[in-house]
Amino acid sequence: MNKKAKRIQNTKSIQSLWQDAAPLLSEYLRHIGPPEEARRHFDAARVEFLKGLRALLDARIEHISILKTKGEKIAVE
Repeated sequence: MNKKAKRIQNTKSIQSLWQDAAPLLSEYLRHIGPPEEARRHFDAARVEFLKGLRALLDARIEHISILKTKGEKIAVE
């Protein structure tokens, strides 16, 4: 078997191993992770944090928009 074929076979083996292990790992992490109530609080906190970032960005955008001064219109005869 050439090197390329071995590499492809190894990649498939790793993918197969991961596909078998992923559900077990997910279940284990769920088991050792925070309780559902705590998870809901963390999710809500994450949303609130992102809303705070959005408010900061909106304020900065508004500040920069105000700083741009426009020229005056001058009537030319």
